[in-house]
Amino acid sequence: MSKPRKFSSVKQLNETWKAYKDDCDNRMVLTHDFSSKNSEFVSKELKRSVTYTIEGFCVYCKISRAAFYKYYADNPKYVDTVTRMREECEVDAREKFELGVIPSQLAGLWMSNYGYSTKTDSSVTGAIPVVISGGDELED
Repeated sequence: MSKPRKFSSVKQLNETWKAYKDDCDNRMVLTHDFSSKNSEFVSKELKRSVTYTIEGFCVYCKISRAAFYKYYADNPKYVDTVTRMREECEVDAREKFELGVIPSQLAGLWMSNYGYSTKTDSSVTGAIPVVISGGDELED
């Protein structure tokens, strides 16, 4: 006997995805800083955001990543929603880099998940025309 699936409808998956994004956008974290004015450490709870990921979503709704891909990513009923979720993860990461929320040094690591690369193609193929003009400036 198999275990029932976590999401029985596209609507339920969409609602859970929205709740996950809201949770990511509104994380409360305890920060510590030194106040030179009072010569003491000060703790403060601040709202911070974390980047959306499919893996984080799976943890949020307590399903394995393998089960998510098996039951939803390859299911024609859910494929459009899963594609949109992946796209929203990519856009969220890009926005956080552009806004400086995530340090730019991590861009290669994060964006490689979405097919981006920091490698440049320096090999040139094909004929390259060479043009020498103005023979006046050339001297023997």
